[in-house]
Amino acid sequence: MSHVTYKIVEHDGGWAYTVNGVFSESYPTHAMALAAAKRAATEQRVPGRTEAIMYETADGVWHTETASGSDRPETEVEDAP
Repeated sequence: MSHVTYKIVEHDGGWAYTVNGVFSESYPTHAMALAAAKRAATEQRVPGRTEAIMYETADGVWHTETASGSDRPETEVEDAP
């Protein structure tokens, strides 16, 4: 099972959260960014439907796989120091 960490950071004159180096929108307060990160982390753990997915690799080969709707990551929120 994978693990995703949401980190609360100062950003663009306010606060945001990051996941794997990608920033959320900016929030005017730390509390708002923290609440948004907790909400996003909770939603990411919710199971979905199992579905077939298709994708093409760089060498032009198409692949079909089954993506399990129950294969959700563990999530956590790290607050700013």
